[in-house]
Amino acid sequence: MKEELAETRGGLVSTILAGSWRQSNLHPLRISESQLDEVTPLLYGSGAGALGWWRVRESELRATASAAVLQQAYRLQVLQSKIHEEKIKKVFRMLRQASIEPILVKGWAAASLYPEHGLRPYGDIDLLVKPEHYQTAAELLARPEAKDCWVDLRQGCSELFDRPLARLFERSKLLPLGEGTVRVLSPEDHLALLAVHLLKHGAWRPLWLCDIGAIVETVPQGFDWDLCLGPTRRRAAWIKSVIELARYFLGATTDHLPASVKGGQLPRWLCEAVGREWQHPFAINQPPIPATLAQPNPCDRQRQWRAQWFSAVSLSDRQLRFACGASSVALAGGRMKVSRNCNLQTAT
Repeated sequence: MKEELAETRGGLVSTILAGSWRQSNLHPLRISESQLDEVTPLLYGSGAGALGWWRVRESELRATASAAVLQQAYRLQVLQSKIHEEKIKKVFRMLRQASIEPILVKGWAAASLYPEHGLRPYGDIDLLVKPEHYQTAAELLARPEAKDCWVDLRQGCSELFDRPLARLFERSKLLPLGEGTVRVLSPEDHLALLAVHLLKHGAWRPLWLCDIGAIVETVPQGFDWDLCLGPTRRRAAWIKSVIELARYFLGATTDHLPASVKGGQLPRWLCEAVGREWQHPFAINQPPIPATLAQPNPCDRQRQWRAQWFSAVSLSDRQLRFACGASSVALAGGRMKVSRNCNLQTAT
């Protein structure tokens, strides 16, 4: 399977982005100039252009035309990150003046995992607030002074619906930003959110798996894996599978992880689906997500996951089981059957 992947454009994306979140100890880059030319539009268009430059900057390809394009992406993202940080500081200042303490999720929080914030692009400012503060926060952010801040305000987190919101706030921590601070999720909750978010959107964006590699390789001392994996075996299996995807596709180091977390066997169809998505990793190719993982109806959850994943997989003579809410799907000979077994595994 790995050899088959290497021959595709998705495989080239995997090769270039392998370990790209590291300050040093990057994997040797063994691709040709023509291969870099082929993959540069994919990196640039999916938001991984700066990480592509981070990989080629010290290689023999650094003087090529494609490397220059990637370098320009890096320079642009460095400038944009500074602008975004000023907007984040303004939004936090406005809310804190009203005694509202938000949690910033994804975006800047994910960028803080990298050697430089400019390596990881982000657009909107995703904020999580307590339900009793939501209306006031929404009114504040609708004021003219916040007009230039693209804020996605939430009073809940669908990816972490199995965790009480109060506990998310209790476990959250402060990161420095300029002369102030920004509140973010705990490392355990952050990894869980990033993993489920990646699966929810079909893993089409390579940058999301780079986030997983970055956070997995830098888990702090005392990281609580039971807390990260959560109270249900099904969702724990999702998170473990995403960690294994980061190892398989991007060479993320997992040797330091507990045996109970690493080393799970990935279904062949899952690797094929991700590799196929990475051959055209553009938002315009992705179907809208009509529902969330918190959808109370198991059948609605099952349809969402099937539409997001199985469209990319050939199913003619393959049986699959996939964790999709309270049901799983087994397909054989073009027919679908819904079962109550929810393990992420290849069916035999």
